[in-house]
Amino acid sequence: MPSPQQARAQASSITSGKTAPETEVSPTSQLRALFDRPRLSPGQRRIAQYLIEHITEAAFLSITDLAERVGVSQPSVTRFAAAVGFSGYPSLREKLQSIALGTLAGGPLAAEEHGNELQAAVDAEIDNLENLRRDFAAPDQVIDIGRRLSRSTPLTLLGLRISASLAEYFAYAARRVHPDVRLVTRGGSVAYDALLQSREAGGTWVLAFSMPRHAQETLTAVRVARSAGLKVALITDLALGPIADEADVVFATGTGSRLVFDSYAAPGVMAAALLQAMTDADPERTQARLEEYEQISDQHQFFLRD
Repeated sequence: MPSPQQARAQASSITSGKTAPETEVSPTSQLRALFDRPRLSPGQRRIAQYLIEHITEAAFLSITDLAERVGVSQPSVTRFAAAVGFSGYPSLREKLQSIALGTLAGGPLAAEEHGNELQAAVDAEIDNLENLRRDFAAPDQVIDIGRRLSRSTPLTLLGLRISASLAEYFAYAARRVHPDVRLVTRGGSVAYDALLQSREAGGTWVLAFSMPRHAQETLTAVRVARSAGLKVALITDLALGPIADEADVVFATGTGSRLVFDSYAAPGVMAAALLQAMTDADPERTQARLEEYEQISDQHQFFLRD
């Protein structure tokens, strides 16, 4: 998938009636396209960022020197090369050198006209939100699942490791409009107990979050939920994969993978959309619970006054 900068360059060439040669794409754009893998680990993204920022020097480093500069092990560099599609570090370095030599020969500078690395990360998230907007053109599934989640009492939310923050956000808001929300952020037997108890108490649905890098314990917990008779709705980054295959319903939204750690603009909006659908599913209960909460929060001064 081309980066936002590449897409704009291609559009410009189309409108001018010319096809831009590859040398007109800046080294930074070439490297971003090369390294744009949502499943890179934080350590691997550190390597990618170092190469992007120091391409003319880093392309000629030995694997030992590169590992030392980035602060990772040599095997980490080897695994990074494989993760971005190369047989090993030598073949990756050959590609990096071809990009670096183009720059040294007078090609485009690594600093792009369209912004820096942080702006590129925002551009990528804008693309994710645009894709989500197109998905929302047909909101029937979101509305239907929101209704089902609203009816599940208790409603269980599952988010392990990096996905815990999204589950906690959803739980905090859902408790304002739902009488029994149970949050599971620990895996293993603790998760199993919570899921089994939820089903015994009459729950019918689990809303699970699974963001890269996907945890093995999330897959196991989803399987436990299904075996207990619970339905699973899943918010994740890809529609295909082991965890998605186990879920009853999948809401796939892109994550921002341009920085060392992912950003979750689109999954956050997806979660908010399901919360909206839950509130609309039972407007009388929603209104009564929100009014009661406002009275309690005023009485105990939960929030600062404007």
